[in-house]
Amino acid sequence: MNLDTVRIFLMTRGIDLGTKVLGAIVLWIVGRWVIGLITGLLRKLLARGGRVDPTLAHYLGSILGALLNLLLILAILQVFGVQTTSFAALLAGLGLAIGTAWGGLLAHFAAGIFMQVLRPFKVGDFVMAGGVTGTVQELGLFGTTIITPDNVTTIVGNNKIFSDTIFNYSVLPVRRVELTAKIANGVDPIDAANRLRAAVVKIPNVADSPAPDIEVLSFTPEGPLLCVRPYTHTNNYWQVYFDTNRAIIETFRDAGYPTPETPLVRRAAT
Repeated sequence: MNLDTVRIFLMTRGIDLGTKVLGAIVLWIVGRWVIGLITGLLRKLLARGGRVDPTLAHYLGSILGALLNLLLILAILQVFGVQTTSFAALLAGLGLAIGTAWGGLLAHFAAGIFMQVLRPFKVGDFVMAGGVTGTVQELGLFGTTIITPDNVTTIVGNNKIFSDTIFNYSVLPVRRVELTAKIANGVDPIDAANRLRAAVVKIPNVADSPAPDIEVLSFTPEGPLLCVRPYTHTNNYWQVYFDTNRAIIETFRDAGYPTPETPLVRRAAT
């Protein structure tokens, strides 16, 4: 009786089942080949020109591959007559729940992708991003690592960086150093500016073009205020900053300029 049942099953359903199994195998082989072709093409397109980091290109290719493999499995189940509508709805609901729970993290991830593509800065640039100033050490998918001038490692969320203003001090060849120098009333400001200009241009790493800006900025009760603005590369900013301050002190000392005094001090002295 059992043999007859098996024989009848094979005669009636065996051919249909074998066809489905063969079709599923062919679908799997072809599907996997197509998925590999698509993900490989995506990685090559993203990596072309070096605008997208290779790690990000590989990561995006892996995500796309996982989604396509899931669709392939659903298609194979459909071949065997398995209703995948409820299964797909369950996956969609699960994805929505995870997306809601990890909304902030996914926002950082999405911002990281845009930053990798648009490249507002690169590793080694000196920037102010997300309220943090320092040198970029790493561009991650969820956060960017910045080393501040006082040597503190700071990780800033990509969404905070991408939604805020970004200052990149390393894009242009030179950067301006902002300093001021006050002289006493009675000192010739033109003579002081010329002396300072001659001293500042001799400072190492000060750019020849644009030339340093040394002019009368404003007038105060103590005396005229000069702006002292040399230009230099970002890597030499602090060296030029401190050397310029030293040049101001030495120039005014060698010229014998008196120290600016407030009107209250002068009145008390008299």
